[in-house]
Amino acid sequence: MLNSIGVFFADKFRRWLPDSFIFAILLTIIAAAFAFIVMDTTPIKLAQAWYKGFWMLLQFGMQVLLTLATGYAVAISPPAAKGIDWLAKKIHRPMFVYLTVTFVGGLFSLVSWSWIALTAVLGRELAQRVDKVDYRLLAACVYISILPWHGGLSGTIPLVLNTPDNFLMKAGTLAATIPVSNTLGSTMNIVCNLALILTLPILIILMRPHRDKAVQFKDLLEGGPVARPVSVAEEAASMGLPSRNISDTMNNSFILQILIAVLGVGFLIWHFSTNGFDINLDIMNLLFIMIGMICHGTPLRYIVAMKRACANNSGIVLQFPFYAGIMGIMIYTGLGAKVAAILAASATVTTLPFVSFLIGGFLNIFIPSGGGEWAVVGPTMVQAASNLGAGMPPEQLTELISRVSMAVAYGDSWTNMIQPFWTLAFFPVIAAGVRLQARDIMGYTFVGMLWSFVIFAVCVTFLPI
Repeated sequence: MLNSIGVFFADKFRRWLPDSFIFAILLTIIAAAFAFIVMDTTPIKLAQAWYKGFWMLLQFGMQVLLTLATGYAVAISPPAAKGIDWLAKKIHRPMFVYLTVTFVGGLFSLVSWSWIALTAVLGRELAQRVDKVDYRLLAACVYISILPWHGGLSGTIPLVLNTPDNFLMKAGTLAATIPVSNTLGSTMNIVCNLALILTLPILIILMRPHRDKAVQFKDLLEGGPVARPVSVAEEAASMGLPSRNISDTMNNSFILQILIAVLGVGFLIWHFSTNGFDINLDIMNLLFIMIGMICHGTPLRYIVAMKRACANNSGIVLQFPFYAGIMGIMIYTGLGAKVAAILAASATVTTLPFVSFLIGGFLNIFIPSGGGEWAVVGPTMVQAASNLGAGMPPEQLTELISRVSMAVAYGDSWTNMIQPFWTLAFFPVIAAGVRLQARDIMGYTFVGMLWSFVIFAVCVTFLPI
């Protein structure tokens, strides 16, 4: 049954879904049309709002690029490669390939959404070693495995809430930071993540095509067999001069690298021992930089790893300003706040979290960035929670704000399954040398979105913080 449903939607999405950049352009036009009609704005004010937003996410965009690049640099390090190689030798059947990639990818996503690159490396290796693996479904496994990410350590919204002097506090909407124990460490979030990680692999298994109908990695190859990739260490070694010299000695110095790593790790130890489990985007990026430096061992190897990692970011560099432009339209015409306010107006304390989840899912189509989306609707949703919980004790009010905030975060993760933007984070790995596009996997991920709706909706509505 699910097998046929997956194939049906996969075929439809291949026919209907354009490239992710075209998707961004279409969404810009739709957002502008809504703002022009609903907010009764003028064309010049609309253009000004779009332009003002176009550049407003540069700092956050740099944080996102660093998160992806540093995570990917860890993913291609020797320890990670050894782990993938060990795991690949244990798996010999297509069913276990799908199970492993989806389950392990879900665990990776809880560490960092950027580790989707590591999941892609694992999936690609397994697909080349195990016969009869449908490569399109495997790529969908990689994308579906990111569904838990906003409830993990790199979840933007909970990290923003825990960041001192965040924009909500500066605006007076939020009185104090909300610790991650109320968001990432909540019962609701833990149960939600467990449900996703344990059930999504089963969903994938039920969607797998018959072995004889599998479109394999070798069937999608462009221009013959793929050559063995040059390792980071090999590329770094090839950059040296033939004779011994001072520059190469410094480039390949383990001591220089480890001195900086000790400094960074020392700061992180001090930070966590002083502040407890206090983590934000800056701390997360520093952590991954230090891990990457330690795993690669020398400055030159880490330079090579980051060069490869940053090569995956071209799509984000191009498209992020356009989505920031959409965010500008949403913010500076008042469209985003009005949509959120209209939807939240009839909500109660009981229904507001579910409504927040739907708002997060809807706006994620237009702003596929948890931080950017939170900038648009965060003030409205926190204010709505504060108004509804005006008579509550402070602890209960904080719990309501936490629940509403995580509901928006889950909505952001939920509709990623029909928003191709974040395929940019792993397609440079999974699609290298093969004929594979985002539209080839979105039908399968759409089914994943339908199932995750049930999990997210139940969790935000009924489970305790």
